[in-house]
Amino acid sequence: MIGFNEIEYASHTDVGVRRSHNQDNHALMPAADDEHWRQIGHVFLVADGMGGHAVGELAAKIAVDNIPHIFSKYAQDGAISALRRAFTDANNIIHTRGQQNREFKGMGTTGTALVLRPEGAWVGHVGDSRAYRIRGGVIEQLTFDHSYLWEMARKQRKNPDELDIQSNIISRSLGSLPGVEVDVEGPHPIERGDIFLLCSDGLSGQVNDRVIGAVVTALSPAEAVRFLVHMANLQGGPDNTTVIVVRVGGEPKSETTDSMAEVVFPASDSNASGTRLGLVAQQLTRVPWAFLLLALGIASAILATILASLQSNIGLYAFIFAGLSLLAGIVSLMIQNYRETQKLVTEPEELPLHVYRQTPCPLDASMYEKLLDAAKTLEQTLKEKNWEYDAKAYQEQSKQAAQHLQNRQYREAFRDQCLAMLVLMDAVHAYRGKNEDFKPIW
Repeated sequence: MIGFNEIEYASHTDVGVRRSHNQDNHALMPAADDEHWRQIGHVFLVADGMGGHAVGELAAKIAVDNIPHIFSKYAQDGAISALRRAFTDANNIIHTRGQQNREFKGMGTTGTALVLRPEGAWVGHVGDSRAYRIRGGVIEQLTFDHSYLWEMARKQRKNPDELDIQSNIISRSLGSLPGVEVDVEGPHPIERGDIFLLCSDGLSGQVNDRVIGAVVTALSPAEAVRFLVHMANLQGGPDNTTVIVVRVGGEPKSETTDSMAEVVFPASDSNASGTRLGLVAQQLTRVPWAFLLLALGIASAILATILASLQSNIGLYAFIFAGLSLLAGIVSLMIQNYRETQKLVTEPEELPLHVYRQTPCPLDASMYEKLLDAAKTLEQTLKEKNWEYDAKAYQEQSKQAAQHLQNRQYREAFRDQCLAMLVLMDAVHAYRGKNEDFKPIW
């Protein structure tokens, strides 16, 4: 079992290149001791506000101020119940605030929460901010984007990447309506070396999953969040970007995947491929048989009474049928009640686990070469603009990376090259002005 103090985490947020205000917000609420870890857990949250500048900021702030604390208050009721209560209450607060002032019209926010507890990782989610888990050279998306693109992909049983639809149209948010449907899933098993990442779409919209997974695998959480935010800005930075990285139980596991392997959408491929017989059986289990049998028995008893008054011989058979239907209904109701009681006692927090996308992200020669090309492009741009940077530090890190590459130590080579590129990224961040054109480098 993972101990409460066996995590390393960091966060970073940035307004981006095109925006004047940062409407993102986030919360870090790690467990203070073992008792806190067992009863509540580590709580992390990212919120991406929507609406006017001040309106979006306010919505995200309300979510961040309330969701972690409401969850903590009701955590003893179980992770599912507490997360739903936290998101629902936050939705009510934001919506009520939005109704009180015309200037707050359209106020809303995304919300993606990660809760790490002894039994595993729980995710509460509304909107298109994302939660990922990185393990063994694969980055897994644990949340479904509540966007028009992803909803249409689900309806058409296609991968979102196959559709030519604008990706930033939100279909669900906190505060926009009086009620909200909250996705809660877990517990996802936790293993030593697992890395979890929460982010707003400022990152996921600009940096692909392979790069995200490779960077957080190679770098420490503090280094990784800086690198990823810089990368989002170098790729255009059209939106605010917020990233939280949480590493559990030490160094990540070794990788066994190929960086050129295809992206997999398990949810759309496997879940939608069930047979007609399986779908029919699933629907039959949802029929309230107990109540139908009881209703049939009552109707049969009434019919039998009418037939008996008419002195019909069929009345006797109707009474027998009515008795059997009532008995079957009562027995079915008892069985159903017993099963529900047992489920509450033995499996109070069991939900289907979904991984909505899997992308290989191992640190191999191919990933290193792409990073090296990006660093060279960035260095050349700095020289062309006559922007100062720590050339000595950059060259030393690049030299170490090249030596590791010769020894086929790809992870070490990738890490050192990332650190070298961070030197250049920090220089760009210091000099770069708003709305300045800068071609994507990766």
